[in-house]
Amino acid sequence: MDLGLKDRTYIVTGGTRGLGFATAQQLVADGARVVVTGRSEETAQAAAERLGDGAVGVAADNADPSAAGRLVDAALTHFGRFDGVLISVGGPPAGSAESLSDDQWQTAFESVFLGAVRLARTAAERLGEGGVIGFVLSASVTEPIPGLTLSNGLRPGLAGFAKSLANELGPRGVRVVGLLPSRIDTDRLRELDALSGDADASRARNSALIPLRRYGTPEEFGRAAAFLLSPAASYLTGTMLPVDGGAQHRI
Repeated sequence: MDLGLKDRTYIVTGGTRGLGFATAQQLVADGARVVVTGRSEETAQAAAERLGDGAVGVAADNADPSAAGRLVDAALTHFGRFDGVLISVGGPPAGSAESLSDDQWQTAFESVFLGAVRLARTAAERLGEGGVIGFVLSASVTEPIPGLTLSNGLRPGLAGFAKSLANELGPRGVRVVGLLPSRIDTDRLRELDALSGDADASRARNSALIPLRRYGTPEEFGRAAAFLLSPAASYLTGTMLPVDGGAQHRI
């Protein structure tokens, strides 16, 4: 199936590793060009080199108010067009409601929530018909995850913003979509499993709750994300796609 990605240009934030990198890798493999971001110039450039000629790396922090405009300008400068963005940010620190400080909430809000809203708003101003804005959210959008209170508080709000934005941009032919990953085998998830004190036991216990009985791979997530961002998904907007091996039991 041809996804129609050839020569289209996307920004992928948090694209130096994990879910963001896996998505960028799939986009480039299908003929798209990507601008990938990382916290430092070194990590962003290294990721772009791994991706090949169809990628450039730009250092950007989602919490920086100037980042959104710089990223769209980079796409236009390097590739001459801008077709969409996948907004992926690192997961906020684990912690309970009682243990998290105001400073931790404020930092997470700036990067996870406000940074994502700002980038989506900036992208919306520059995208034409056929453009797409994607959010990497979390299974916490539909059900709180024990020990991840910051994510439980912020991700559902972003999903609500994404749904509102989809309604507003739909008449212009610009789509807004979200992905809800759960147990995908990334460095971040291994760190969370390790917090239990027995990473292997945590993985076995969580795998047993997934109908497919295993964690997903970043590549599986990347393929799902590339499809949603592509013209092949042209009639999907306001959609929140669980990428979780069937762990979400809602219809």
